[in-house]
Amino acid sequence: MSSFEKRFGKYAIRNLSFVLVACYAIGYVLNIMSPGFIYYYFALNPYAILHGQIWRLVTWILIPPAESNIFFTLIMLYFYCSIGTTLERTWGTYRYNVYLFSGMLFTILGSFLLMGYTYLFPSDEFVRLGAYNYFLLYSLYFSTYYINMSIFLAFAATFPDISVLLMFIIPIKVKWLGVIYGIMLIFSFLQGDVNIKFAIAASLLNFVVFFLTSRNMMHLNPKQIHRRQEFKRDVRRGSSGITKHKCAICGRTEVDSPDMQFRFCSKCDGNYEYCEEHLYTHTHVKKP
Repeated sequence: MSSFEKRFGKYAIRNLSFVLVACYAIGYVLNIMSPGFIYYYFALNPYAILHGQIWRLVTWILIPPAESNIFFTLIMLYFYCSIGTTLERTWGTYRYNVYLFSGMLFTILGSFLLMGYTYLFPSDEFVRLGAYNYFLLYSLYFSTYYINMSIFLAFAATFPDISVLLMFIIPIKVKWLGVIYGIMLIFSFLQGDVNIKFAIAASLLNFVVFFLTSRNMMHLNPKQIHRRQEFKRDVRRGSSGITKHKCAICGRTEVDSPDMQFRFCSKCDGNYEYCEEHLYTHTHVKKP
């Protein structure tokens, strides 16, 4: 990730959550002007894409979440925009871009995999409707709904102890909401047909990759994550100079905290040094 960030980080889109909400706004306007237009011509239909309608690779992002109540729609968009902005500030713009765009890429790949599966194992409904109408009908499963869900799950995994007001009244920690949503997704996956299974698995694959590759940073709070990113940035710029001590958890040195004590851990396999805040709370490193 770091090597790619050095090369492509300058192309990362800032405030990507606001850009996504702006796409929803365009989709709402188009749907008001011509109801059903964006669903018929913009949805992620792999059959239509292979027959020349390549704009669908991008335009499916414009399809907004289906919600009859505009008030709750605005609240939902504000919530996802808020947590997305928080993740971007914590992870960095480049990594947040990678997370969102990988979710979109996996969704596109999932739609094509579904098409291949359908041709190998055609259902009676597929034979009755025909390829174009069948994939048009089920293309709406491949939307940004589950990508937004992956943003929330990533937020719950990064900030598990933050509390939100459920229905504006009940305070509840985000981690429990994440557990509830996870159970709901598993239930939907098990009870849904093959189209829903492909859509859920493809759209949430970016969260699975994030969780498996970021478990060593789950216990860090946002300040520590930010401090680690600042330390790496200073090292790249050469402004931090050479230091004698550096915490293996948060990356602090004697330059950052002159009064901080640093000690090596005798129980870790290797030369691992920790600051006084993490000397007794870290997980010991053991060689396999």
